[in-house]
Amino acid sequence: MNWQAVSFDWNQVRAFLATAEEGSLSAAARALRLTQPTLSRQVSALEQDLGVTLFERGHRSMALTATGLDLLEHVRAMGDAATRVSLTASGRSQSVEGQVSLTTTNTFAVFHLPPILARIRAQAPGIEIEVIAANEVRDLRRREADIAIRHARPEQADLIGKLIGGTTAHLYASEAYLDRIGRPTTPADLADADFIGFEYPEKLLPQFEALGVPVTRDHFKVYSASGLVYLSMMRQGLGVGFMTRADADLHPDLEMVLPELPPIDVPVWLVTHRELRTSRRIRLVFDLIAEYAAEL
Repeated sequence: MNWQAVSFDWNQVRAFLATAEEGSLSAAARALRLTQPTLSRQVSALEQDLGVTLFERGHRSMALTATGLDLLEHVRAMGDAATRVSLTASGRSQSVEGQVSLTTTNTFAVFHLPPILARIRAQAPGIEIEVIAANEVRDLRRREADIAIRHARPEQADLIGKLIGGTTAHLYASEAYLDRIGRPTTPADLADADFIGFEYPEKLLPQFEALGVPVTRDHFKVYSASGLVYLSMMRQGLGVGFMTRADADLHPDLEMVLPELPPIDVPVWLVTHRELRTSRRIRLVFDLIAEYAAEL
């Protein structure tokens, strides 16, 4: 081994790793039980010893540079090795702790998220998870949530996403409603049916047009921005509406309408902010959701 090539101090490396994972000098200083000026000096000393800039320093934030991102995985491996040394010497295990906020639609939160959370709780009991059940998209860039489960691929450059699954959407109605109006055999048979709208019904018109279903704005007599309310209205027999197969399969009283119509693909994306991905607890929850969602 070329010992002369190792020209940095471990305490400086630890200061860099803590700052990258905690997201700020103040948070890293608290985690390491150091003063913020001491931690800042250690990070600056590492940058000077290596001859690189590791962080872009803002008024209240520390953003990793491209060089910092390249070094982070190597430094993280050093941190994991150092942790294993300490744990081996002490014979104790160390848990990941802290709070993670997760936002998703209220139907996903009710029907699909609980078994995933149960497995996360079993594997990482020190993590607190706040579930924000809302159909509106929370802005991860403004830190309204740490992780989001969405049905659209993130387009913003500072967000990263992982496709963790998908389902399809079809037309559904309650068996009672179809018993009352008759089961359609062609799209034209739905000309006199009632429809349930989700959020703004006007947004759904292009989807119906693409399927050849003769629907206008006047067909929507009830609508809601709540997925649970939407589902309840459909089960009550108030009309026909789009529903994902993953949700409809959980309710035997719902029946697919015109199953020969082409399905609408509904992807499921796991999204977080690029900077937050370096947090150990957020990275752990992100990876566990991706793993468990694929199984479920």
